[in-house]
Amino acid sequence: MKKGRGRTSRIRRRKLSRSSESRGGAFRDAHSFIHDVGTPDISSLLNESCKPEFIELKKWLKDRKFEDPNLIPARFPGTGRGLMSKTSLREGQVIISLPASCLLTTDTVIRSYLGAYIAKWQPPPSPLLALCTFLVAEKHAGTRSPWKPYLDILPKAYALPVCLEPKVVNLFPRPLKAKAREQRTRVQELFTSSRDFFSSLQPLFSEAVESIFSYSALLWAWCTVNTRSVYMKLRRRQCFSAEPDTCALAPYLDLLNHSPNVQVKAAFNEETRCYEIRAASSCRRHEEVFICYGPHDNQRLLLEYGFVSTRNPHACVYVSEET
Repeated sequence: MKKGRGRTSRIRRRKLSRSSESRGGAFRDAHSFIHDVGTPDISSLLNESCKPEFIELKKWLKDRKFEDPNLIPARFPGTGRGLMSKTSLREGQVIISLPASCLLTTDTVIRSYLGAYIAKWQPPPSPLLALCTFLVAEKHAGTRSPWKPYLDILPKAYALPVCLEPKVVNLFPRPLKAKAREQRTRVQELFTSSRDFFSSLQPLFSEAVESIFSYSALLWAWCTVNTRSVYMKLRRRQCFSAEPDTCALAPYLDLLNHSPNVQVKAAFNEETRCYEIRAASSCRRHEEVFICYGPHDNQRLLLEYGFVSTRNPHACVYVSEET
């Protein structure tokens, strides 16, 4: 059969060619660049931003003086939820500038109904405990929480080793298994040592605090802070323990996924009073935008974030002496 030479035949061949490229593309790993393979259908990516929870988040952010002209939430093959470039981004450009009013820090907690209880508690609670307590309390508040639009897009569960059943952790290689057990012990000790503090908050709730501040609730909050916070050094407060106060939850910004192959500049700008991320390389329109969580090997990525990278330039092998 002769190959068609008309306009209709040319259009059909182009469609078949694009379809073949799309089916044949394969992501290198769960955190690869989108331009490494055939570009996914844009309409399917944009469906994420049309979901009710993201519409509400956008309204919430706008009320706090933030609108993003550069990025939009999307769902990508392999990486899941992330942020996609609306336009081409150039090297050195500020891609996100999130106002301090959108950040959840220990300052947020101290200004809240929890502030008075934290200020009088001895020994002083840690900044981490303050953030976890606030998250649990606000999640319990449901529709009454001003942070509900943010809470609604947070994961309902996490894949960190600390969340896994012991029988699953026992399948890990010995060095990872030991680290996972240490992590679980730290969270359990935080919960046990905080029970009296939680009890002191009873006047704030009509329900028994034991039912609100359960181990599972604290574990969820701990995972949220551990996996989603950005580094932001806050001033030392006497009402907190001496542990570093460096964690800030950054709604919307924390949708950015990790790639070990990118570099960005991220910091809180005291002049603009915004947490800014500046691109260190260019990015084309409709690509997923990544940041690097740090030069972590896969054991660290799994322990701290709940995923691994199959082509991680920082990968290493841990060995232990057999007993």
